[in-house]
Amino acid sequence: MTIELIAKWKIKESETERILKILPELAEKSRNETGNVFYAIYRSESDPDELILHEQYRDEDAVETHKSSEHYQAIVVREIIPHLALREVTRVQKFL
Repeated sequence: MTIELIAKWKIKESETERILKILPELAEKSRNETGNVFYAIYRSESDPDELILHEQYRDEDAVETHKSSEHYQAIVVREIIPHLALREVTRVQKFL
């Protein structure tokens, strides 16, 4: 059974443009991970500082591989998380 995640990020306004510039590298490297099934980043139309990430992984090992990857640690942990006003990650299951 695949693991599906929805993450909501609210970026501190002063950091939005800088973070938007590094997201393409994060998305590309995440999509190229062996256990990645799907990886998309959405930007809110009503709030330019709000992002929604939709991720799907083959299994729990793939999630852990993603979280421990060099690019996740360098980009997300060191460059993005410190500049977020809000970060929520929810595991979801398709209902319909």
